[in-house]
Parts: sequence; structure tokens; C-alpha cells
Amino acid sequence: MDTLKLAGTIPSTAFRRVGPRRVFLFPSLIAISILLFTFYRPPELSNYVVEFHGDAQLSHSQWDKLDAHLQRCEELQAPWQTYDFPPSANRTNPRWKVSSGQKQTVVLRNVTVFDGDSILPEPVDIVFAEGVVQSITSSGANNFDAVANTIVHNYHGHFVTPGLVDMHSHHLAIPWPSLESYVDDNEINEATGPLTPMVRALDAIKPYDIAAKIIASGGITTSLILPGSANIMGGEAYPVKNFLRGGEYGEEIVEELLLEHGIAKENRRRYLKMACGENPRRVYHHTRMGNAWHFRHHMARAKELREKQDAWCAAAGIARQRKDSAAAATLLAEGPYAKGGLPEELELDSSVAMLRGKIGINVHCYEQEDFEDMLLHSEEFGFRIQAFHHALSAWKVPELIKSSGQNITIATFADFSLYKKEAYDGNLWAGKILTEHGVPVAYKSDHVDENTNARYLLSQAATAHSFGLSELLALQSVTSVPAKSLELHHRVGYLKPGYDADIVVWNSHPLSAGANALQVYIDGKSTLEEKSFSPEAADNTKPGMRAETAAEDIKLFCEHPKRDESIVVTGIKNFYLDTPDIKPSASFNLTMVINNGKISCLGDQDRCISTTSTSRVITLQNGHVLPGLTTISDTLGLAEIESEETTADGYADRTANVLDPETALYTKYGIHFEGKAFNRARIGGVTRSITYPYGDGFLQGVSVGIKTAEGGNPINGGIFKDDVALHISIGQDAKSSLQTPSVSKSIATLRRILNDNKGKDTLYGKAANGKIPVVAHSENKYDILQLVKIKYDFPKVNLVIYGASEAPAVADEIASAGIPVIFNAAHSAPSEWEKKDLLVGPPLTISPVQVLLESNVTFALSLLPGHDWHLANLPIEAAAIAKEAGISSKQAIDLISIKIDDVLGLQKSERNSDFVIWEGDPLEYGASVVLTFDGDNREVVGCWPEAE
Repeated sequence: MDTLKLAGTIPSTAFRRVGPRRVFLFPSLIAISILLFTFYRPPELSNYVVEFHGDAQLSHSQWDKLDAHLQRCEELQAPWQTYDFPPSANRTNPRWKVSSGQKQTVVLRNVTVFDGDSILPEPVDIVFAEGVVQSITSSGANNFDAVANTIVHNYHGHFVTPGLVDMHSHHLAIPWPSLESYVDDNEINEATGPLTPMVRALDAIKPYDIAAKIIASGGITTSLILPGSANIMGGEAYPVKNFLRGGEYGEEIVEELLLEHGIAKENRRRYLKMACGENPRRVYHHTRMGNAWHFRHHMARAKELREKQDAWCAAAGIARQRKDSAAAATLLAEGPYAKGGLPEELELDSSVAMLRGKIGINVHCYEQEDFEDMLLHSEEFGFRIQAFHHALSAWKVPELIKSSGQNITIATFADFSLYKKEAYDGNLWAGKILTEHGVPVAYKSDHVDENTNARYLLSQAATAHSFGLSELLALQSVTSVPAKSLELHHRVGYLKPGYDADIVVWNSHPLSAGANALQVYIDGKSTLEEKSFSPEAADNTKPGMRAETAAEDIKLFCEHPKRDESIVVTGIKNFYLDTPDIKPSASFNLTMVINNGKISCLGDQDRCISTTSTSRVITLQNGHVLPGLTTISDTLGLAEIESEETTADGYADRTANVLDPETALYTKYGIHFEGKAFNRARIGGVTRSITYPYGDGFLQGVSVGIKTAEGGNPINGGIFKDDVALHISIGQDAKSSLQTPSVSKSIATLRRILNDNKGKDTLYGKAANGKIPVVAHSENKYDILQLVKIKYDFPKVNLVIYGASEAPAVADEIASAGIPVIFNAAHSAPSEWEKKDLLVGPPLTISPVQVLLESNVTFALSLLPGHDWHLANLPIEAAAIAKEAGISSKQAIDLISIKIDDVLGLQKSERNSDFVIWEGDPLEYGASVVLTFDGDNREVVGCWPEAE
């Protein structure tokens, strides 16, 4: 009789990136088993003893069972599947099928290509067939016109990129419009607790989510669908192609959405979502210490199981090789180490895969202490982290992340931040800082609703480029970098022969303001309606970057403008102010003289300089002069960190009697004039804000008009209008008030307020008599029509509609009633039921702004509520909307400045007369504010504000 004590574990492959291809051969496992038993016997497993006999018998079915378990051992212990990189030019696309795949060869002729690495130096022709890129050659080198079964599109130099890769999305798991019964992102249940690695996003995917089509229209062809971040271990994630109903029968099938559809399931990539910090702490009320202990305790269980598995596999391999029936019977028997064979626990399957290096770990993690803690865990248990997601403080510790040796990607936001403590340290220069330290940066959407709409993923790369990230790194941040991080770079993220034919044709340089897809191909199939193109060459002008100026130079430069009474500015290329007494000359290189904060001359340099004795001259290369911009906000000055109550003014009492005007909140009493969002406003040329009480409910309160310049306060002119408008809600938000539990009740309540308060000198009386505007926050077209009817019944009421997502559907009715609109849905989404019929805009629909214009609706533009973090890009948003709607730059600027004054009926003395001098075109990425002038006090109130 031979007695062997079980060997220890097979060395972990947790940090192995590449390895031999998987081959399921029992001899290899048996050989390893013999070696382990012979040379490696750790004492901690000495109590697990298998006796080998030479004369016992085992049935064929039991041998088959042992073989099946040994096959499973091979699967468990085989290294992560690897692929050739770059792929072979003649590889096949596993998703392609004769019945449903790309039918004809497609040629994109005369295109400018970014291939995932670089921008090719000359125009090329791209050929793809059966869902794979076949060749990229110099344009005109081949004649494709006579080639059978071939479609040729001449794009006249337009920019073409690989399909974008979003490595963090929740669409399909949270479909649009979102309904409570269909939100399947977080498994939060007492029975499962905060550790749910065993759940799968696959089981939550809705293969009919309209968001997939909208996202694809933004050029995003591949997305990683992750569970949410409520749990420490959230579950497994799955990569998809954003092409609905793409199978043979055009049915809504989850499997056909998967990027690895067509690949054997055992060979598919696996990904796990984890979270640290605030989210699991908030949901389960553990501290970070408690969360760490729960995770480590769980991983210790997984480690123990892995050791048992490896020990069992080693013993079983020996038993099979020796044909020892008794030993095999022992291994297949139920006992303390196994339940009838190989030890496995479905709950721990993903966790053991972590320890074997066979699942990519993607961690929701914001702050430096949490990065460090997670790195300690990875060292303790031997797993590798693919990416830290969100990671808005990563720029503070790039060397910590780099020194881990794991090549961790930072999957982050470009400017989305400030919304909670963990996001408060977001830095607009983060992408530049991280890449300078050699840390890979990818931008991702975290797609859930209109606030994180993945359709606009590319704009994050553009924003990062404007704040110093190089052109190539910015383009890579949404293509090859996330593809590499997910280890899918053998198929997606590049536009080269052998790659999946996921290709996007752009209407301009992809990093320019308002860049939109002309066509998106997924697996070689077009997803947008084909359009004809002008033979004129495309405008692929690369946008600029914001100037980086040393703090000392800024201080020196800014000492004089704040003190000087007269300033001369040369190099003005565009002037957008409405100044009746000052008319710019026809020159494209204007000089401007400012005396005591007022423009006294605008024209040729010689003429204007002759009007002043000052020697102070500011020379610009590409000067632009704009009016001060105005934002509409529910948080600017009211909530510094929206999720932290102690940093905010607070909510209205939802139990209060809404019929009593004394219960209304007045924003003017709660305004604080400092914070990071004010900085975003200043670098975006936003000099004023109409801030209304934040929260939901029917009665929101009275808004205030504030200035964003540094040093403002309630008694030194920081408030330019105490009471701007009365804000109420008509729609789903109104239902949270105790007295308006339904939309219909909120409409009836508004009617009663207007009817019962006519002639009174109260807040409601002023609203009923038209002395203060009533801004009704409403989204749905039918709710908006109720407001139209109210306007007809109460013609004196100065009614304004805010939000107005579905207003284009009833634009004629709004215009006929003479109701002005503050429209914030130009780049919104049908993420909620009451917005399900809004226009998503080009390339899928006509621009909603174009519809409003054609119907002669009086309107202004605003960002979505809570978007103060995006104020630095307010002029960029206006520029993008202008391109989509086909309006001029001047019209775009007016929509975020003087039109807001018009809509709210501000008097002449209350209107915004501020102006801002820019270096660069603020309607394109890369411009910087140079000087900001307060039009009321006629003084410089801002000089070269620094972006944070």
C-alpha cells in the first residue's frame, strides 16, 4: 500500500498576462500531479491522506465521473486564454454568420484614419468583409468600382476611427426609459450581503434597451456591462456589441449581443466588478475597516477552496494514472473535503478565478487611501487589478498606482465630479498628469441616465485633450487603451487588418466640438442611414489645448488689468457683443480699448490706440470677445457637495401647505459665494447664475440672480436680483409633495394658486398678476400642453417652461401661446418615462433645437440640473448644439446669455452687461478666459482663472 499526503497548491497564475494556449490533456495534469506529490508537501495539508491500492474495482461510470472532474481540473488550472497580437490579417470574426452577417464587401475610400496607435500620414482606402477589416491601402491605389458584390463609399477625407470602447456601462441592465421593476444593476439583499461575486450582469441584460442604439450612434461599438457598485464584490461583467437584433432571425437575444458570441463559453473572457469606499459603506453601514475585513474573510475562504481543489486534482491525477480504483473511490466519495468529487462552491467560483488570474478585476474606487488598501489586498491574495474605475483622486498618487507593477488602467471621467466627497478632488488636468507618469487612462461613461449618457463618451476625450492630454492619447483613451485593459485588443480598439470591422466615420475631427458620427459599422454592418456627402474635403482641423501658464506669470500679468483704468487689447478675431454705440470694423484683427470698464473703441489698431494714452497693451493671438454667460442651476451657491447635507442649504419641507406662499423657500437667503463649481463657471466664461432651490416637490421656491466672480457676497453686489422667478414642478417630481401626490393634483394646485391670488400683494399674487415669472419645471408633452391651457386661461401670468424635454413635439402650441422656454434637453436622453418621446438629436433624429427654432419658440439653453461640474464647457455645449441645429455662432452664444434675460423678463438694469475676453475660440475646445469685466461696476473681476 502506498500512502501519500496531499501536496499543496499549484502556484498561482494571478499575475500572468500571457501564457501557453489552453490544451485539455490529462497527461499534463498527471505529470504535474506526480511532481507535486514527489517534491512539494506542505505540512498544512498533511491531514488529508489518500491511500492507493492496486486491487480495488471501480465502475465505468465512476471512472467517467473521475475523468469529468479531471477535465474540470484542466479548465480550472489552465492559464487565461491568450490571442495573437496583432491578429492575423485573415482571421475570422466569430460573431459573423452567413445568414445575418455583413453581406457585401465595403470600401471606405479616401478617409483619414486614426488606427488605435496613430493618425496615418495620408488618406487611405479601407476594405472590410464578413465583419473583419481586410486591408488599408493608400487611397486610389486600387480600383474597386468594378469589383463584384462591393459597395464603395467616398468620404472625401473624413476622419475614421475604430469603434469606441466603453469599459464601464450599465445600459441593458438598466434599460431606457428606466422603470423600477427593470433596474437590475445591484444585488442588494440581506440574504446575499455585500459580497456577491457569484451574480452575473448577463442575467440582467435586456436585449431590447433602446439605449444601445443611441449609444452606438455616438460611435461606441463595444461596452462592458457591469453590475453596480453597492457591493464590495458586485458580480461578473460582460462585454457586448451595441447592435440589437443582429442575429439570424432578428430576435431580441442576449447571447447575440455578447462580444464573444461564437466563442466557446469556457474560452470567453471573464470580468468582476468590485467597489471600495463610500458606496458599500453607505449601503451596508460598515466602515472601510469593516468592508476590508469582510472582503479579506471572503478571499480567505476562496483561497482555502482553491488549495483544496488543487490538492484534489493532484491526487486524482495520480489515481487515474495508476488506475487505482480505491483511491479514486475515496476521491469521489462525500467527505470533509469534497461532496462527491472535485471541491467546488458556486458562490466562490468567481473569487477562486480571481486567485487563479482568470478573471479581470475592475474596481470602483475614488480615493488614494482606497487605492492603497485595494493594492494591499491584491498583494495579500495574489490577484491582479485591471482597472480602477472613477478614480478621481488618482492624479494625486500616480506613482503609487504605477509602482504596483500591475499596469492598472485608470478608467475615469474627464470633468464629471464634485457630486460627492469621493468625487470632490476631480482635476480637469488629471488625464495629462496620469499619462505623464506612465499610467494608462481610459474615459468611460458609467451610463445610467441622462447625466452619464454613453452616447457622449467621445466628448470626455475631447475635454481631456483641451486640458493637456495629447491628441493621440486622447483618441486612444476611448479606443485602444480600454481594449487593452479588457484584454480584447486582439479584436477591438484598433482599425487594422484582422480586427473586427467596428468603424466610425466622423463629420469633423473626433476631438472637436460637436463631432458626430456620419456612419457607424459594427461587425461590418452599418447602423445609421446612409447619406450622400459633398465632394468638398472634410474639415479635420485639430482643436487646441488650453494654455498652461505659470502661476507667477499669471500673477504678474493680472496685477495690471485689475488696477489700470485703460487697457488696450489687440488680436481680436471675433466680437460677439451687442453694442449699439460700438460697431466692429470689417477687419479680422481688431484692437479694443477699454476705459473704466467700458469699451470705448473697437477697430483698426492705429485708430484705437490713438484714442488712449495708456501703454498697457495685451496682445492676443486669437482673441474672442463674448458676453458673460448665464447658467440656470439648482446647486450653484446652494450645495457644494450635493450628497453631503452639511455642505448644502437643504430641502423644502414637503409636508408644508403649498397653498400658503409663506412656505416658499427664497434662495437668496441660502447662497454661499464660493466653491469649486464657481471656479468651473469662471473658466467657462459664466458670470451669472439663476439659482433656484434644489430638490423635488411641487413648490420649489424663488430663484435668485447671483454673480460668479470671486469675492462676492450678499451685501457687496454678489446678488444682482433678489427674486427672479417662482419655481414650481408639473410632472413626476411634483408627486413627492404631501399635498400633490399626483400630476393632476399639481396642475389643479397651480390653477388654484393663480385663481385665488389675483390682485394680492403676496408672492402668489405677484405670480398671478405677472409681476414675477412662474417657471414651471415640466418634461412631458401632455403636461406641457396643460401649461399651455393654463396660459390661455390666465393670460396675465408670465409663464416659463423649464426643462421641456418633449417640447419639440408640441412646439407649435407653445409658440402660439407665447410661452418662452428654458430648454435643457438638447443633449438629454429618454432615460425616464416622462421623457421617453424626446428627440435624441443627430445622427438619429433632427435636432430638437432646430424644431424649436422652426416653430418660432422663444427659448434659451441651459445645462441639466446638477451639472455645475460641466460649466467650464458651457460654450462648447452651445457650439455643439449650434452645429447640430445649423445655426450661427452668434445665435449659439445668445442662447446662453441674452436669451436667458429675455425669457425671464429681466429689466434693462438687471440684464447681463458683463463681457469676457478669451484667448482662442470658446466655441471650440482649448480656449482660455483672459479677462472678465463686470458690466455693472465696470471693473475687471477675473483675470486668467486657473482650472482645477
